[in-house]
Amino acid sequence: MTSSKPFLIFIAFLFIAGLSSIYHRHAKMGVPLTPGEQVNIWQIEASIQFTGSGDPVTATLTLPKDNNFELVDEFTASPGYGMNIDRDEENPSVTWSKREAEGKQLLYYQASVKLAVAPDPMPAPMTTSEPVPFDEPMQSSLETLFDSIYGKSGSQSSLVIQARKALNSDDQDVAILKSQYSKTKIFTQLMLMADIPSQRVRGLTLEDGRRNQSLIPLVQLYINDNWRLLDIESKSIDDELPILVWQQGVPSLLDLEGGRNSKVRFSISKTTTSAVIEANNSAQQGDFFDFGLYQLPLEEQNLFKGILLLPVGALVVVFLRVIIGLKCSGTFMPILIATSFIQTELLNGVVGFLLIVSAGLVIRSYLSHLNLLLVSRISAVVIVVIGIITVFTVFAFRMGLTEALTITFFPMIIMAWTIERMSILWEEEGGKEVLIQGSGSMIVAIVAYLLMDNHMIRHWAFNFLGAHAIVMALILMMGQYTGYRLLELRRFKPMAED
Repeated sequence: MTSSKPFLIFIAFLFIAGLSSIYHRHAKMGVPLTPGEQVNIWQIEASIQFTGSGDPVTATLTLPKDNNFELVDEFTASPGYGMNIDRDEENPSVTWSKREAEGKQLLYYQASVKLAVAPDPMPAPMTTSEPVPFDEPMQSSLETLFDSIYGKSGSQSSLVIQARKALNSDDQDVAILKSQYSKTKIFTQLMLMADIPSQRVRGLTLEDGRRNQSLIPLVQLYINDNWRLLDIESKSIDDELPILVWQQGVPSLLDLEGGRNSKVRFSISKTTTSAVIEANNSAQQGDFFDFGLYQLPLEEQNLFKGILLLPVGALVVVFLRVIIGLKCSGTFMPILIATSFIQTELLNGVVGFLLIVSAGLVIRSYLSHLNLLLVSRISAVVIVVIGIITVFTVFAFRMGLTEALTITFFPMIIMAWTIERMSILWEEEGGKEVLIQGSGSMIVAIVAYLLMDNHMIRHWAFNFLGAHAIVMALILMMGQYTGYRLLELRRFKPMAED
């Protein structure tokens, strides 16, 4: 007796491979599980304005480095300037240079970003930076303030809350500190004194239609094993709007040589695009787990959108024939008829199929009396099918029934073989068996059409190729089924009644 263990291992492998591919496409690449999902793309333009003094100019703009966002595209507009983008992991920047610049100068940098699908978490800090003491008497006021809020807190979270309350109070020590330092600076200093890793950053609130925006000061602190972003100055951040951390760990936003009166302003615009297309466009070339088809030419993509529906039809045929027990005329003829229904629409397709088969059977019954050889008879049936489709199409066009013109999508060779098979079945088994198998084929074709034309299934079939491995596993499992078909159980109805 053959062991079933290799078969079960192969089935498990197909399931694991399929699910792994689906997970990678969705969780790592951002391909949505449902069709029609949209993704937001923020276009951010940084305009740099300064006055040239007639000397050589070098302007370096710090670029954002935020793990929560993914760069989609970027470009610069700087006529007459040389430009270089440095994608250094620590301090990315763009640098413009010109031998001589005088008068008003304008430089533009534009980037398109989107929220990262699976952002890399910021690493936990190895050590906490030591705070640089303030000058007296500011340091004494800071220590007094720290002792006050520390005594009122029982954890890191409560310490943060007490510090924010204190900075918005009328306390004398707070007033002294705010006379020289910003609230963001004071808050960061308090956190460092409490051994809570924190740093000052500057970010941009991504709101559609905003112009002439400046970076807002923020505090990034590590608390409860997680990095948090806080607005200490104004508390005006909308929690529903994403924040892009632009300046982090660098002393200045813009370094300018050979100019003066520099100013950087930001404008923001939001667009939406298909999440599927954007995810596949952002996929890295050569990714071992990237089995997307969007890199193919458009013609081949459209071809595969039809081909990849055939496994779904095969699953329907196997289930209805092996488990349910429906009889069909031909093994996979219903799949091809179902693909024709996708082009013709269901009602037009069913009517056209019945007309062609009925007329073909009548003509085929005459050919059976001529004692033709098989090849000649099938060839004649093919010509007859073409003639029937042509006559019906011309007649429908003259009657103004434009919907009937779609019957030309039926596979003519398959239709000819279907007529031939049904005709032989009629001669051998009778009209009842022809009606049973013909009805079974129609039911299977309709069920296959309803699934193959479903938007969700079409989306999964084309965008998650790993789903076909799961379909393969299901077909193989049903192929091992040797029990009764569901329609065969009716034979035992008299026993149940007794």
